[in-house]
Amino acid sequence: MTPSPLLLDRHRVLAHRLRAHGLLERVADLPDVAVLGLGVQDTPPGALRTALSARLTTPLEPDADLTAGGALTIVWSHRGAPHLHPTAGLAGLAAATWPVSDADAAARLGWQRARLAEVGGASRRAIRTVAGAVAEVLADSPGMSKAELSGSVTSRVPPELSPWCAPCDVHHVGEQLLRLAGLGGGLRLRAGARPLLVEPVPGWAGPPADGAADPSPVIEEYLRLFAPATPGDVAGFLGTSVAVVRPHLPADLVRVEVDGRSALCPPAQVEALTGADPAAGDIRLLGPSDPYLQGRDREVLVPDKARRSAVWRSIGQPGVVLVGGEVVGTWRTRQQGRRLEITVEPFRTLHPAERSALDADAERVRTTRGAGSVRMQVG
Repeated sequence: MTPSPLLLDRHRVLAHRLRAHGLLERVADLPDVAVLGLGVQDTPPGALRTALSARLTTPLEPDADLTAGGALTIVWSHRGAPHLHPTAGLAGLAAATWPVSDADAAARLGWQRARLAEVGGASRRAIRTVAGAVAEVLADSPGMSKAELSGSVTSRVPPELSPWCAPCDVHHVGEQLLRLAGLGGGLRLRAGARPLLVEPVPGWAGPPADGAADPSPVIEEYLRLFAPATPGDVAGFLGTSVAVVRPHLPADLVRVEVDGRSALCPPAQVEALTGADPAAGDIRLLGPSDPYLQGRDREVLVPDKARRSAVWRSIGQPGVVLVGGEVVGTWRTRQQGRRLEITVEPFRTLHPAERSALDADAERVRTTRGAGSVRMQVG
C-alpha cells in the first residue's frame, strides 16, 4: 500500500526555504553563502551583487572581488545563464549540466531547437563541436569580448551550426548553443567586466565524455533548496524535459502535499520542513533573479496570479520585498547622479517596524550600487 503523503502548508515550506537560502542568518565570508552550491545568477547586470549582499553581514562594495580570490567563478551554466559557482566544483558542474541525450540537448536549446533541428544541429554532437571550437579559440587568447568569441567560433564550426541571423544580419553560431557549450570548452566570464569578457578556465581538461553526463548533483541541490518539488519544477530549472529528469531523481524521495499540491521531498529535509518556524525572518530587498525566486513552483511562493505576473515579468523583472518568506511587494531602482531612488509597490500595508527595516535594507542596496545617498518611495 502506498503511504499517505505528508501534509504541509506553504508557510512552513517558505520558512524552511528562508533558512536553506541563507536568508535568516547572514554570513561573513562570500564562499560561505548557502546558495552557491546551485549557483547565483548574474542577470540582469548587478543582480549577482544584490543577491550575495542580501546574505552577507557586510554588503559588497561595487569594486568587491566576486571571485573571493579565485574561489568562485562565473560561467554559463543553468539554462545558459551566467551563474557564480565554486571554482573547485566546475568539472563536476560541467558533467552535471552536459546533456544526457540528444533529446536533452534539443530541450536545452529552447527556442533555437527547431531551427537547428532542421540541419541536425540540435544534438550533443553539435554542443561538443562548439565546445571544441571554444577551447581552440580560448587557447589563442587570454580573453576577448563575446562578439569576438562568437565570430571566431563561427569560423571554426560547420555552416549548419551558424545559421543566418536576421537581427544581426550575419551568419553566426547560435547564442544558446554557444552558451551551452561554453563551460565544456573551458570558458568563464571575467567577473565585473562590462562589456562582458570571456576567458579560459585555467587548467581545463576539456568537455566531459557523454557517458559522464549526470544531472543528479544539480537535481539533489535543487531539491535541497526548493523542497518539496515536482519533477516538472526540476526540469524547468534545468531547462530540459521531465523525461530527462525522472531517471535521475533520488530513489527515496518522500511524497508530500503543500496545500493540495503534490510534490517530493528528500528524507533529510522532512524534519527541517516540519520544524521550520513560519514566524521567523526579517524584511529583505531581493533583486531580480535572486535564488529565492528561482523555484519553479511560483504559485507556492506567490499564490495570487496577478501578483505573480507583477513579480515574474517577461521583460524588466523587478526585485521583491520579502517579509518572513512572503513576497509582500516589488521594487525598482533609478540612479540619478550619486543618488539612488528606490520605488516600492507593496501588495499590502507595511507596518512601521517593517518600514524602518526596509530603510535599513535600502542602505545596503545603496552600498552595493555605489550611490552616495538613497531615497525610497513606497507607493
